[in-house]
Amino acid sequence: MITYSFLQHYWCFIVSLLGALLVFLLFVQGANSMVRSLGYNEEGRRLIINSTGRKWEFTFTTLVTFGGAFFASFPLFYSTSFGGAYWLWMIILFTFVVQAVSYEFQNKLGNFLGPKTFQMCLVINGLLGPLLLGGAVATFFEGSNFVVFKESMIDNLAFSPVISRWGNASHGLDALLNPWVLIFGLAVMFLARVLGILYIINNVDDKDIRSRANSRLLGAAVPFVLLFVAYLVHLLLKDGYAYDDAGVISIVPYKYLDNFLTLWPLTILLLVGVVLVLFAIGKTFVSKDYVSGIWPAGIGVVLVVLPLLLMSAWNGTAYYPSTANLQSSLTIVNSCSSEFTLRTMFYVSFLVPFVLAYIVYAWRAIDKKKLTKEDIADDHAY
Repeated sequence: MITYSFLQHYWCFIVSLLGALLVFLLFVQGANSMVRSLGYNEEGRRLIINSTGRKWEFTFTTLVTFGGAFFASFPLFYSTSFGGAYWLWMIILFTFVVQAVSYEFQNKLGNFLGPKTFQMCLVINGLLGPLLLGGAVATFFEGSNFVVFKESMIDNLAFSPVISRWGNASHGLDALLNPWVLIFGLAVMFLARVLGILYIINNVDDKDIRSRANSRLLGAAVPFVLLFVAYLVHLLLKDGYAYDDAGVISIVPYKYLDNFLTLWPLTILLLVGVVLVLFAIGKTFVSKDYVSGIWPAGIGVVLVVLPLLLMSAWNGTAYYPSTANLQSSLTIVNSCSSEFTLRTMFYVSFLVPFVLAYIVYAWRAIDKKKLTKEDIADDHAY
């Protein structure tokens, strides 16, 4: 029998899976952030931009789907975070919109700003997008400054329409003042650069670009590994936020360490993912002829991020802690949609494998042939 609790955990899994896929697809941003260093001249830069230009819509669509799934399954989080921390989310969305515009207009007739202006916009998106998205995810563990007025959801709703309110005027930007949020955000940014390098090596058939990419791999991989390990150690040692059967939130020492031990299958998945990412980096760096590193790295990233997100919510954990009012912290129980909504969406979610199959088919069709200099001579090239 499908229980309400099962549906809450199921939709937490679906949202986490979308988040993990989004982190993998940030290779588009990672490659764009290095377009001027990987591209040896204007032709080389156009090769990189046209390579990522084939995939940027996958990233943008996954970002929108991730937000939509959160809205449908956990609406209180959506209204609290997207509505309260709107400066943080607006900057993220703005950089992605600028990215789309930059692809389309950089080499169009009448572009009075010049191609370099739009290339710089792609670089800015490549740096800020992963950094701020990583920072937003870090708040699942570090907490955010908000208050939820739970009585507004039950009584006098017409007279008190405000359900949650941000605790200060920064509306989300205050999270960046937390050094651990910045560390995790920087880890995601460098991870995106690693994935971007591995993707370019695989997708662009150009010896100069592949040589430059390989030489810059360690420069992105070493900071990523150091930052990620530092945050993981911090996470295992820090206090966490738990809730009991009555919904009361409390601070529990070593809560996330307990999650890693209790949810040991997820911990195994995470460790397998770490090994795959390190294998992809190591083999690509050592073997100059190895160009398939993006695939073990991509699978590894999904296997790392998925358990990490689930650790923030499963096993009686508050996935969006409030630093302003402990009892305002959000859990998968107190922030989810009704049982009817979750059950209806459960059956609709059976269509997801077909959507993923179409994405795989489209990806393979696009990548039948590696990108070469001849391809950017096409009128439809970016």
